[in-house]
Amino acid sequence: MYLWGRLWSVSWDQFDNLEKHTQWGIDILEKYIKFVKERTEIELSYAKQLRNLSKKYQPKKNSKEEEEYKYTACKAFLSTLNEMNDYAGQHEVISENMTSQITVDLMRYVQELKQERKSNFHDGRKAQQHIETCWKQLESSKRRFERDCKEADRAQQYFEKMDADINVTKADVEKARQQAQLRHQMAEDSKADYSSILQRFNQEQWEYYHTHIPNIFQKIQEMEERRIVRIGESMKTYAEVDRQVIPIIGKCLDGIVKAAESIDQKNDSQLVVEAYKSGFEPPGDIEFEDYTQPMKRTVSENSLSSSKEGKPELKFGGKSRGKLWPFIKKNKGATPEDFSNLPPEQRRKKLQQKVDELNKEIQKETDQRDAITKMKDVYLKNPQMGDPASLDHKLAEATQNIEKLRLETQKFEAWLAEVEGRLPARSDQARRQSGMYDGQTHQTVTNCAQDRESSPDGSYTEEQSQESELKALATDFDDEFDEEEPLPAIGTCKALYTFEGQNEGTISVVEGEMLSVIEEDKGDGWTRIRRNEDEEGYVPTSYVEVYLDKNAKGAKTYI
Repeated sequence: MYLWGRLWSVSWDQFDNLEKHTQWGIDILEKYIKFVKERTEIELSYAKQLRNLSKKYQPKKNSKEEEEYKYTACKAFLSTLNEMNDYAGQHEVISENMTSQITVDLMRYVQELKQERKSNFHDGRKAQQHIETCWKQLESSKRRFERDCKEADRAQQYFEKMDADINVTKADVEKARQQAQLRHQMAEDSKADYSSILQRFNQEQWEYYHTHIPNIFQKIQEMEERRIVRIGESMKTYAEVDRQVIPIIGKCLDGIVKAAESIDQKNDSQLVVEAYKSGFEPPGDIEFEDYTQPMKRTVSENSLSSSKEGKPELKFGGKSRGKLWPFIKKNKGATPEDFSNLPPEQRRKKLQQKVDELNKEIQKETDQRDAITKMKDVYLKNPQMGDPASLDHKLAEATQNIEKLRLETQKFEAWLAEVEGRLPARSDQARRQSGMYDGQTHQTVTNCAQDRESSPDGSYTEEQSQESELKALATDFDDEFDEEEPLPAIGTCKALYTFEGQNEGTISVVEGEMLSVIEEDKGDGWTRIRRNEDEEGYVPTSYVEVYLDKNAKGAKTYI
């Protein structure tokens, strides 16, 4: 039963309301499509996470972990992982079926629905425009008929006036009579035209309200009801897609339960016994020892105790406790262009990296210059392809960039050569300048080897290694930073530049300041100075001018 065709009886202009309602219906359908799409994305994401989880806990091949899966509990866990992988696959099936059976199908239907809706309302608007046009024609013929009638009446009155006037000529009276007859004829024609148009409009109006509009509303009603039925069917499909995988998911869960029930604690215990049993017979009874008889202590016991007591024990101590090399902490200030705030080895790496970057830039600019040069040669040989002079500016700019980069490279290469020329051979001093404690690592390995040899049973443990490493570190730091006795001054120095000593172990100086030198540069680029009895530290050698006292102890004699 079609009810929408009666909407015209309430109001003859219901298209706006129906347009809004049908558009709302399409919006609801698209909203449902979006909901299903997000559900499919959630299912895919969940399946992916389950697969990754199962893969994460799978035993690694050819590893000790794989050997552990001989136990029934581990086998059950592996079965659980495999079942979860299959469980994830069912969620992928849900996503695929919902996409193919709901999302794709509804998206195609929405496009068809929009097209059908557009066509129906186009027909409705067309019928509405047609009836409006007929109404305008009727109004126009009506006004024309009214106007002609009034003009015919005025012409008749004018004729009668002229006919009654004795002063008017007979010709004028005849002319007025003909004009009155003409106006009467025009009025009759307008009346006939108005009557015809009125009859036609009444027919068009009856068809509009009783045929065209009800048929269009009926089509729109059918379209809307199909949409409602379609969304209901999609909801059923939504539930069925989920229901179809429930039996398989149930089998996966049954598999997990079956794996759990297969766990045999007695079997696992027997495997442990087989794996770790020693094969030794239990010890016999301990015999009674009579201490009433004189006994002698074994030499081995005294030797063992004396060896333990006589073993030196290294500990952190003295004023050097907690004292670190100044390059361990990062410099928080501005980095100088020549990286002079870094220790030599790190500075060398930074400078080498900068030189390599500049060389790459030079190569890039050189390739660009060569390309421009080749293009210029082509233009010279074939002027129709371009003006060679137009490339002179780019060529000069590339050459200028190459020259700037080369000067920059020479500057960094000079600093790099300076650093590489002062780098000493790897020794105890190299340990200080690099901040990586290479010498300590070597000594730690040596101490570890000694610990292994001195162990009573020849075994080696991680605790011994750590203890030896700490002892060696303490010994090195005590040797390097022993502050029991202040070092004597071996000369003086003048600060050539201001230096901000922000790293631990360094000291800040101001340009022109005079200070005492207590340890000269040993090849690492740093000089140890003292401002007063309580304030001392390291400054870059290139920042100070040193005046050594030749008679001072420890000062070198330069020829």
